[in-house]
Amino acid sequence: FWEMVYVDKGVLQIKTSKSEFSLPQGECYFHKPNEFHIHKADGVTAPNVFVISFVCRSESMKFFKYKQIKVPAKIKTLISNIISEGQKTYELPFNNPDLKELRLLPDSIAGGQQMIRTYLEQFLIMLLRHETASAKNKIFASRDLMLENLANKMRQKLDTFAYKNITVEEFCAEMQYSKVYLSKVFMQNFGCTINEYINNVKISEAKRLIREREYNFTQISDMLCYSDPLYFSKVFRRVTGMSPSEYKKSVKKS
Repeated sequence: FWEMVYVDKGVLQIKTSKSEFSLPQGECYFHKPNEFHIHKADGVTAPNVFVISFVCRSESMKFFKYKQIKVPAKIKTLISNIISEGQKTYELPFNNPDLKELRLLPDSIAGGQQMIRTYLEQFLIMLLRHETASAKNKIFASRDLMLENLANKMRQKLDTFAYKNITVEEFCAEMQYSKVYLSKVFMQNFGCTINEYINNVKISEAKRLIREREYNFTQISDMLCYSDPLYFSKVFRRVTGMSPSEYKKSVKKS
């Protein structure tokens, strides 16, 4: 089987029988079938990593052999779709590196397995097309790159907003672009609104704080600049599908 690894945040160190290299944020690497490899963190930052193994006998897969590719923002959403379908289809224990096999959920979503395969096929085809684009598309690629760089700059800035109380209007003013323009660029690249992303950043940090069990829900709500604990709980449920209390029960104390 093939194995693709994608780094969403941080840096991953990869060692194969032929080389040793770093895989930075936003890039993916394809291990060909039976290729020896080791993945590890750099000892400084804990990376967020997505790994998927799959069987594909298409001749086109030869293109991905030993390939390290920067994934375009517009294609990254397909990885999120695979993860979302996987969580609704299989039992995926929290942070379990010893998972040996995928087991269907008793109430798995209809067509989940097919959707995972469909999204993966789309991802591979679109990535192949992007990497093999002809010279005549360079003008359009240059424009796309400019917009992608702007979107990534927005995302990097928004990633620091967990403990800030800032409106979308204030953020756009800081970026010195109109709200309409930035909202369009962000949606096209990441598939969500700026406000939704800010809430995702805050809830991701809330999950970390809950796992560490140092603060109660009211304190976490205040720290993350929510107007009140009830609204924090409402947003937490909307983003994660469970209440803060339910999430706390679902994870083990380290």
